[in-house]
Amino acid sequence: MDLFASVDAFLVDAFLEPDEALDAALRRSAEADLPPIAVAPNQGKLLHLLVRMSGARNVLEVGTLGGYSTIWLARAAERVTTLELDPRHAEVARQNLAGAGLTNVEVLVGPALETLPTLTETVDFAFVDADKVNNARYVEQVLRLSRPGTVIVIDNTVRQGRVADLSQTTPDVVGTRELFELLRTDPRVDATTVQTVGSKGHDGFTLAVVR
Repeated sequence: MDLFASVDAFLVDAFLEPDEALDAALRRSAEADLPPIAVAPNQGKLLHLLVRMSGARNVLEVGTLGGYSTIWLARAAERVTTLELDPRHAEVARQNLAGAGLTNVEVLVGPALETLPTLTETVDFAFVDADKVNNARYVEQVLRLSRPGTVIVIDNTVRQGRVADLSQTTPDVVGTRELFELLRTDPRVDATTVQTVGSKGHDGFTLAVVR
């Protein structure tokens, strides 16, 4: 773990410029006692690059937390709609977005499975980083809002390797396997999952594109 974190730190120094708005977002989130589960800086940069590479204009995020990943997404897109369950988290995110000078983000508060069915605009890119139990349900809703070429990224889908251990039946692992089955069998989408190591430990992400 120490090696993974030190390599991440090296890579961040190599490829990311100092960024006060992002640093302030992490500080404000920590001061508000939000859980320290935001994406790592190099993963945030990956999201930013994926939005740019896909040419996405309208981005959907499921799971705002303190808005750290939202800032990365919003700097690459014309518009971001982000969904957050906890009103306190959403308020911190709004402060962080304002601190970053971003006005192209709408933060919607409430259970995502209640909010998603109310959305009607087509999305070009979606980042799903919420409770893992409902990942398949979230992606089903994202697919409803997608077009051919829409990119979908789902975070934390390796679960420290537990997803491959069939004796593991915790809700997060079961929910992840349900997501994999949806993506494997749904003819609308093509997907893969990549395991990663880094400052967040052993995990991974799933990347999908709508056919």
